[in-house]
Amino acid sequence: MSSPDSHKAWLLAAVCLAALGMPLSFTGPAVVLPAIRDTLGGTPVQLNWVTNAFMLSFGATLMAAGALADAYGRKRVFLLGLAVVALSSALLTLAPGIVAFDLARAVQGLGSAAAFAAGTAALAQLFDGPARLRAFSLIGTSFGVGLSCGSILSGWLADTVGWHAVMLSPGAVSLVALCLAAPRMRESRNPQAMGLDVPGTLSFTAALSLLTLGVLQAPDSGWGSPWVLAALAGALATGAAFIAIERRVAHPMLDLSLFRFPRFVGVQLLAAAPAYGFVVLLVLLPIRFIGLEGRSALEAGGFMFALSGPILMVPTLAAWLAHRFSAGVISAVGLLVCAAGLVWLSRCAPGTPLHGLVGPLLLIGAGIGLPWGLMDGLAVSVVPRERAGMASGIFNTVRVAGEGIALALVGAGLTALVVRQLGVSSSSSVAVSQAAQRVVTGDLAQALALLPGMDRAGLLHAYGVAFGTLLRVLAGVTVLTAVVVFVFLRGEVESHGAKAALNGSTS
Repeated sequence: MSSPDSHKAWLLAAVCLAALGMPLSFTGPAVVLPAIRDTLGGTPVQLNWVTNAFMLSFGATLMAAGALADAYGRKRVFLLGLAVVALSSALLTLAPGIVAFDLARAVQGLGSAAAFAAGTAALAQLFDGPARLRAFSLIGTSFGVGLSCGSILSGWLADTVGWHAVMLSPGAVSLVALCLAAPRMRESRNPQAMGLDVPGTLSFTAALSLLTLGVLQAPDSGWGSPWVLAALAGALATGAAFIAIERRVAHPMLDLSLFRFPRFVGVQLLAAAPAYGFVVLLVLLPIRFIGLEGRSALEAGGFMFALSGPILMVPTLAAWLAHRFSAGVISAVGLLVCAAGLVWLSRCAPGTPLHGLVGPLLLIGAGIGLPWGLMDGLAVSVVPRERAGMASGIFNTVRVAGEGIALALVGAGLTALVVRQLGVSSSSSVAVSQAAQRVVTGDLAQALALLPGMDRAGLLHAYGVAFGTLLRVLAGVTVLTAVVVFVFLRGEVESHGAKAALNGSTS
């Protein structure tokens, strides 16, 4: 292999490893959240930030990281991001309390955003044409491997070594990627890059942070709390400021004119769809299986593999179907299949054995795998070619930020549904609210202590009814999304790949 080809191969391997580590950073803490709670303590709100701190910092800084990589060097930002992930992974195991743990998770999200944005930007400069499609397909496959195997790997590590090993696993993967890239990766930057859009970055981050803060705090303080209302009002104000800034700045972080393309809007809706129909389950189900049902982390990981395993195979089927059907048809059918799985799962009470759960879990994973296999390619093919980089950044930001917001909203919704079920048999609204928050974070013992008249079976039944209602709501949202995505993305068959999609977007 020639030297240039060798450099490309090593860089591709490093970026694929970085992509493999990102879902480990997301799925692992969900599997070991009960163990983290037992070790570090924390309120339900603080425990919710274990996941949301990572998702928020990742989603809010992804586009900014891409701009920094273009301006100051993609190799520099890529290696720095990997180093930050490795360091923060180590800090997670040394955290003296839950607040320090959450802060380290936010830092880990920053590092992941830098590594992902810079790594993919560097690959886009090295590969072109069909080679670029193959390279980015391998990145998607690596992410899928991490997503599908992350839960079972985390369960095995938790049962054999402990939760600290789960926290160290993304750092270990990042260190290997850093060692591969550092001596071989060549520096590149965009000579026309204008640097970071500081006002846009700050206002965008503030809007997402305040929205997430308000939604997470609402179950504890109440939706009418002055603090919650202030956070939500602040999110609205900073969001409006962000839009105003992006309209006026010469080189915006977010090119709002892209939303003139109907197919581009459809792709953004498609990016958010897995958040409500699939991603939230990657967090909620391990808490249910381990914290409430008392299953081992390894057993819970096996359950989760049934949910996420289809992501490894179904996207290949989607690519084959794309030669015969439009992206709108394939995506809509997949989302409808996912919705059917959610309704089926809503009928499975806590304690249902594996053979009763594997069907709906596989159906959800297979359904979401159809649009999953098309989304990344559509993100850059439904706009003019010269704007593909910006479109990819917007798509990934919408996807990750949407997942963070979905987790916050769904967690608050589940808490409200549990309160509704528990309120029937208890006269203390404060105790009911606190118990519901504990149940949603998997702390069954504390929930029972707050409700002395309630036994374990009754509490699990109340949770099961609430969880089933939530799943049916998520199924309804997924069906609505399927209809809207079909309307925006219907049209010609994508038999000619990106060119066909581009023609469809500009017609």
